[in-house]
Amino acid sequence: MTSGANIFSHLPDPERQHGFYDGVIIKRGLAWVVDFVVIMALVIPVLVMTAFIGVFFLPFLFFVVGFFYRWMTLSSGSATWGMRLMAIELRNLDGHRLDGQQAFLHTLGYTVLMSTFLLQLVSIGFMFTNPRGQNLVDMFLGTVALNRRA
Repeated sequence: MTSGANIFSHLPDPERQHGFYDGVIIKRGLAWVVDFVVIMALVIPVLVMTAFIGVFFLPFLFFVVGFFYRWMTLSSGSATWGMRLMAIELRNLDGHRLDGQQAFLHTLGYTVLMSTFLLQLVSIGFMFTNPRGQNLVDMFLGTVALNRRA
């Protein structure tokens, strides 16, 4: 039987290689703000194209556009545009970038968390108490956000 510590054996150790994790939580927060702005910039043309009827479905529209934005950007580079700007990226248990399926699952989990305020608060709390800064989705999928290598 393997111990829980061995699960992350392909990822940098937060105690010995703390540089991979330094400031990642704050960077994730800033990346979220950037991604929010990007998603809103993508939603506005949709509102215009629908003669502003989309305003009646704005939360749903925002979630759909946001879902595809996150899924596509995580699939193509293991980071959203906001994460890339903040020089962080997601890695799986093997230390590799996320593939399309992993990006889909991460995005789905993120969307569920965002739709439930209490779960989102718990998830943020986990980020601040976990040595790897993982949120609930990261813990469930075994992913971690790291500073990108130079």
